[in-house]
Amino acid sequence: MEQHVLVVFPHPDDETFGCGGTIAQFTKSGVPVTYVCGTMGQMGRNMGRPFFANRESLPSIREAELEKACQAIGIQHLIKLGLRDKTIEFEDPEQLTDRIEQILKEVRPSLVITHYPGHAVHPDHNALGDVTIRAVSRLSLQERPIVYAHAFARDCQDMLGAPDIINDISAVSEMKLAAIRAHRSQSQVILPRLGNGQFKNPSSKNSYSHMLERESFWTYRFS
Repeated sequence: MEQHVLVVFPHPDDETFGCGGTIAQFTKSGVPVTYVCGTMGQMGRNMGRPFFANRESLPSIREAELEKACQAIGIQHLIKLGLRDKTIEFEDPEQLTDRIEQILKEVRPSLVITHYPGHAVHPDHNALGDVTIRAVSRLSLQERPIVYAHAFARDCQDMLGAPDIINDISAVSEMKLAAIRAHRSQSQVILPRLGNGQFKNPSSKNSYSHMLERESFWTYRFS
């Protein structure tokens, strides 16, 4: 069993859509999870459906949604880095690596979950995943946690091979669904396709049913 899990992603909802079920599995079994969230998603394009947010109100709305989602999947410790959405790639990588390294030394996780640099589509995903990997690599082999890297670029399996961690999250699907609902401004588009825990059109190419069934990761191999 893991001792402590540290999750590092750039946006509110990354923790839910990408690995909310895996987090719920850990917290349900008594493993503490700390989430380091880089930004408040200030530049997100979704404003609800129908719109209930605007560019000025979106950050505070997404922050409240994040806290509610964390409660849904059992995250008790939330660290907000306060970075600007869509600008992480322009941060000083050494300074940001220092911040993540300090958190690693304070939390002392046995497992880190972050984005796989270069294979996570959004520049913020790739940039924060990169500095997280850098920070972990600074630790001695005795201190270094295992890293589960989340990748979802279209060619990620061609480039990385098949994921070596595939979690069946069906037993905690309701916890993940509650967290998805909590991120209301971002999830209203897909909620009708998820239904109330019942998968709709699971064979459809547009189905999101897999989000409540399984989550996949690659164990990062340090050179």
